[in-house]
Amino acid sequence: MFELIPYSSLGSVGRLRRDMDDLWKRFLDADLNLPAMAPAAPAFNPVVNVKETEEALEVTAEVPGLKPEEIEVSLCGDILTLKGEKREEREETKGDYHLVERRFGSFQRSFRLPVDVDREKLSAKHKDGVLAISLPKLKQEASTTIKVESA
Repeated sequence: MFELIPYSSLGSVGRLRRDMDDLWKRFLDADLNLPAMAPAAPAFNPVVNVKETEEALEVTAEVPGLKPEEIEVSLCGDILTLKGEKREEREETKGDYHLVERRFGSFQRSFRLPVDVDREKLSAKHKDGVLAISLPKLKQEASTTIKVESA
């Protein structure tokens, strides 16, 4: 019902709305809807590939700059979750200048596994900025056919 009231007849509420619109226009770029200040750094989100073979699911994630202890891999039910936080700090002093750079970002990616996996044989390895996770499939017992007899 509020939308049915003409904008100009709102009095002080209309003025407040115009003032707030003007305030937002000052802080936002009208074309891109981005802050006029420095743009936010993109979130760190590793590229992940999932491959299914006859024996296992193979997951690889690109995590450059992360150490193995900065990555957490968990399996809860049929949800595989990768978490990590990238922190980098560089400080340099030469002559008459002092440079300090800090970069960080955290990520969390979750995937629903399409098959049951053998939880006793899971493994994760980290080498050269690539995390490789092996999820061997659970061996399914062969189905048994039961003969139906008439009673």
